Amino acid sequence: MAFQLFRWLSSATVVHVQPDGPEIRRQREERGYGLRGFAKAAHINHGYLSRIERGLRSPQPEVMARIARLL
Repeated sequence: MAFQLFRWLSSATVVHVQPDGPEIRRQREERGYGLRGFAKAAHINHGYLSRIERGLRSPQPEVMARIARLL
């Protein structure tokens, strides 16, 4: 089973999706969240969120999912 899963993962196509930082910021502000309050609700550092919004960092899928749930 583990070998089959590995074989499937190794043949899977990886798609890198860059989050739209300015859109995240726009939606966050539209919903009335401040940077620090939103970061706290998403369980991430506010500096990290700022870098995501400015396009300087690409968040892990788990972080992006938490951001999406809040928006």
